[in-house]
Amino acid sequence: MDELSSRAAALVADHPRDARLHRIGTSRAGTPLWLLSIGHGSRHALVVAGPHANEPVGGATVLRLADRVLADPRLTEDADVTWNLLLCLDPDGSRRNEGWLAGPYTLGHYFRNFFRPGFLEQPEWLPDGADAAALPETRALLDLQDELRPFLQCSLHGVDVGGGFVELTDDLPGLAQRLAHTANRLGIPRELGAYDTLYWPTLGPAVYRVPPPRRGDLAAAITEAAVESTWFHPHRHGTVTAIVEAPMWGVAAVQDSAPPADRDAALRAVSHTLRHDTGLLEGVLARIRPQLSGAPDAARLLAPVDDYLLVCPGLADAWDPGTDAGSVRPLPPLSTAHLAALGIAGRRLVLRTAGLLHRLLRGTGHDPAGALPDLDRLIDTWCADFHEAFGARWIPVARQAEYQTRVVLSAFELALRHARVRARSGESDWGAGAAVPMHRE
Repeated sequence: MDELSSRAAALVADHPRDARLHRIGTSRAGTPLWLLSIGHGSRHALVVAGPHANEPVGGATVLRLADRVLADPRLTEDADVTWNLLLCLDPDGSRRNEGWLAGPYTLGHYFRNFFRPGFLEQPEWLPDGADAAALPETRALLDLQDELRPFLQCSLHGVDVGGGFVELTDDLPGLAQRLAHTANRLGIPRELGAYDTLYWPTLGPAVYRVPPPRRGDLAAAITEAAVESTWFHPHRHGTVTAIVEAPMWGVAAVQDSAPPADRDAALRAVSHTLRHDTGLLEGVLARIRPQLSGAPDAARLLAPVDDYLLVCPGLADAWDPGTDAGSVRPLPPLSTAHLAALGIAGRRLVLRTAGLLHRLLRGTGHDPAGALPDLDRLIDTWCADFHEAFGARWIPVARQAEYQTRVVLSAFELALRHARVRARSGESDWGAGAAVPMHRE
């Protein structure tokens, strides 16, 4: 986090006429939320990095975007656009992932040092609506959206294992083709059956339509992404939001659109594995929970553990063709890519849980129940499965950031074109940007 803000400040020092750094708010722990603005146009594009604590690629992407925007007047002056780059929405959570950021980039090292807060502490989500946003990070983002009224908002996310894809609140025709070109050029697999979007409309290969917000319980929100979220809040201003997902470890099978050889057998295997692995973790947690009260931030680290263990049994039932849950909400037609994504999602959830428990135990400094060796064994076995069964391979950070940068620029061009068409047709001042000066702390 410190390096990110320092590099942004250095960029502003080198380009004082075109770049500004503002503090738009403060995190729960007192960390400044920095916004890097480039250009002086009347229209605004907003890019949000670091919405999830374990997804650091957005920080590298916003710096790369800043360099591109400063070097190309077509993206600012010629387009009458100001770029607003939020360096990190969850800086406190991001700091908790610093244990793996310097490498080595192995799955075992990543999951043993993994942190992601409980769902109610994720600042992109609005569990009770905009008027009741509890987190200062959320409120800062909502205020920024209302002030800028951007024609485009891009939220930068990272897929730990899988492929790249984009979720949109409104269609941007042509984005799927540009995404395919970028992914092919950079060797990034596209996720053609993303787990998050299982029930969502498809706008094109690896491009999905986020459904309008609806109220739901916590489990539904966790498993179907944060549709009651800051993604939709600026929709009232005509904003198109693009959630741009870039993979850290790529898996080729997530782009296999062929029909599966035996759909039901594959689903039963995934469901059985998830139930079995969840049971193992529930057993470990029951052994160690009494001693976790002395761990630093025990409640905050246990919140996501409890979230994951709440969700896993319901997912196993929803995916199992032999349960009643599947008949209540039938699965859509599934390709080989969908089945790969579901297998990865099940493995990811238990690995995250095991990693958080491992981290909690290390924080106590003692292990009277002898659970650390068991957790090490589970983490090593499940990480090996990611490599052996799924062929997961590390994608260098520079390539992740370049992929995400190109996708954002493609979305920018298409959204700007759409905004101009609507302006010419007289549909109000859609996406025209802020009408009042910006005030900052």
